[in-house]
Amino acid sequence: TRQMKRIKKGEYGYRNSMKRGLLFKIAILAAFILAQLGARWLTDSTALKNILTVMAVITVIPAANLASPYVAVLPFKTPARDFYERMRPFEDKCQVLYDLVLTTKDDILPMDAILVHPTGIYAYCTNKKADAARAEKALNEILKANRLDPNFRITKELSSFEKRAKSLKPASEYEDDGSVEYGVNVMKGLSM
Repeated sequence: TRQMKRIKKGEYGYRNSMKRGLLFKIAILAAFILAQLGARWLTDSTALKNILTVMAVITVIPAANLASPYVAVLPFKTPARDFYERMRPFEDKCQVLYDLVLTTKDDILPMDAILVHPTGIYAYCTNKKADAARAEKALNEILKANRLDPNFRITKELSSFEKRAKSLKPASEYEDDGSVEYGVNVMKGLSM
């Protein structure tokens, strides 16, 4: 028997896995709502009809809470496997997070890869509609609030991102003050 491995935040394939999980939960809640409404028609008791109606309405709330992030990330898929293979060599230089979706007040930022390095956090964003400068400013404010240096940079061109990644020196050449691991945790915490 093949056991399905749960894909965690920051691992390649997370975005597609997250969408499948959300869709499954939404489907289960939708089935509960339909069952409650269906049961309402099978009873003659007014009190029971009212209870079933209230239960169905209350079940809509968590379904809507799950549907909102699902709709937000629906257009953004996990990048092709060859993208992952192109990024893997950089894992020797820094922490590489894959497939995260960061949000600001104004932008949805699907980050195919985020390099967390002692010199800063460098992200490759595939949402062409996102305003990179505005998003950088918002995310740097979040980094400052989390006591990290505001060195978050967003690149929307893969060639520029790869050039930046190649220019980084291995993180092992810098003193480990724990900020890289902390930065990784902050990025995962910000992601949907």
